[in-house]
Amino acid sequence: MTQYSDYFGPEGLLVRGTVLVVPGRGETRATYARFGRRLAADAYRVRVIDAPDLDTEDLPALAARITTAAEDTTAEDGVAGPLVLVGADSGAAAVAALLGQDSGTRPDAVILAGLPGRAPAVTATAGTWDEELDVRTSCPAHRGLLTQDTEVRRGSLDDAVPEAVLTAAYDSAASDSAAAVPVLLLVGDSDPLADHEALAHTAKSLGRARLSVVHGAHHDVLNDLQHRSVAAEVVTFLETLRNELRPLLTVRSSAW
Repeated sequence: MTQYSDYFGPEGLLVRGTVLVVPGRGETRATYARFGRRLAADAYRVRVIDAPDLDTEDLPALAARITTAAEDTTAEDGVAGPLVLVGADSGAAAVAALLGQDSGTRPDAVILAGLPGRAPAVTATAGTWDEELDVRTSCPAHRGLLTQDTEVRRGSLDDAVPEAVLTAAYDSAASDSAAAVPVLLLVGDSDPLADHEALAHTAKSLGRARLSVVHGAHHDVLNDLQHRSVAAEVVTFLETLRNELRPLLTVRSSAW
């Protein structure tokens, strides 16, 4: 059985980069099928790995798994760059923590979606499955996908992300190794598991960070009702990597 889910761009187009997705608590690779297909349509090579169990898999082991996953995408001329790591929920915490360490593959950029706040300041509010879905998303399609996927682990949002991982994730902003890596932070303004003040501080502390707050979105910010706009924001960020993080468009609008 394959350990990855892969999404390829349209045939005949040059690959614009490689995106590795690290899912979060309770999620499966299928959770990011829609996201993977959408980025692949823009000619990005997308690979989704299995979610880490941070109670049993330490960060060096995850780093090695990410390195192997990246190397396995290698074409004849090597991994198509830029190489970007996308982490969601506990996956975001793990990816952020790895930024502050010298461990394996160094990405050209990272995207942190739904980075959890530190306990006990932020605690899970999930109880029943419907309540957990309410914390995660209001998108009917995504709620249905999570409900129908028998491998999704229900109640997982009540499992605490290890404090050492969260501490390393937020402390990585002060490290020299993280300062040079472009970071896109994505958070829903209705995410009850996020520490919005800490995220704003982290964005200011990182040398090359962009904080995008998604209006009306919940914890699963990549898979909420606003998933099209969020995917567009991700592609915009990916494209700016070729232009020293400067936007390729200047927008002036009279619609407010």
